[in-house]
Amino acid sequence: MAEYHEVKGNLSSLEFFKNPDRAAQATLDAQRILGVDAAIMFADLLPILEPMGLALDYIPGVGPVFENPVRSERDVASLVTAPAQEATPYIHETVTNIRSGLPDGVGLIGFAGAPFTLASYAVEGRGSRNYVWVKKMMYETPALWQRLSEKLTDQLISYLQLQIDAGVDAVQLFDSWVGCLSVADFRRYVVPETRRLIEALSGQVPIIYFGTGNGHLLGDVAALGPDVVALDWRVPLADSWRQMGCTAVQGNLDPIVLCADRATIAREAQRVLDEAAGRPGHIFNLGHGIIPETPVDSVKFLVEYVQEHSVV
Repeated sequence: MAEYHEVKGNLSSLEFFKNPDRAAQATLDAQRILGVDAAIMFADLLPILEPMGLALDYIPGVGPVFENPVRSERDVASLVTAPAQEATPYIHETVTNIRSGLPDGVGLIGFAGAPFTLASYAVEGRGSRNYVWVKKMMYETPALWQRLSEKLTDQLISYLQLQIDAGVDAVQLFDSWVGCLSVADFRRYVVPETRRLIEALSGQVPIIYFGTGNGHLLGDVAALGPDVVALDWRVPLADSWRQMGCTAVQGNLDPIVLCADRATIAREAQRVLDEAAGRPGHIFNLGHGIIPETPVDSVKFLVEYVQEHSVV
């Protein structure tokens, strides 16, 4: 959105994420312009790793890159954990600023990367197709992988608790890379620390867990105990919901539908609504993020359509 670029100005991406006034304005602008029922805190998954000792940069055309990825026992041992109020103090102020500007009745969602996805970024150092370094560490040195996961989970618990204390209404865990794992590997290398994270925060605000390409893992995901399981666009909403037996689900329109015409958007949105069939506990959402080419007016049309045709 043009408003986003105006707020960002000449700041680098990392400076933008760490600026409570501008990050709050980006959140408030998106909620106001799109008319959604809840706002999500403007931030990124990875700045939490910077105060732990990783050198983070956002490179145009490449994305986030760590120049000192975590590959050895020494690397893991050198990672610093600290209370989030000390490590990421700007987050509390960002949430406070957003809350003060949100209309009555509009919820605020905080978020963080799940332990596996953060560990994967830290180990790979950037985006990956095959996750060679990640899986090499898991398979060859599982005890080292466990120590890394434990450190990240400790930091995440503090980070998300800070958001909750500041006033978010829910938190979402993004496990963007977890679909690369088999069921056996998910259970062995991911479940223990993800469960510990969820249990540490449980009962305070609703916890939403979101992964992509993880249809084969949904039963195990539901067993972790999140309040809401977010579904990507690859899985059938009704069947997945029924099989998991969970109270609430979020999803799951293919975000590329928003690049089509309005008739297509309406048809596909209605298909998702029909799958949910008015069952309490469905949160309409996309099955992944919006791509840069998505027309803003198409997103606004989708929001209006869903609000008009949902069963309340």
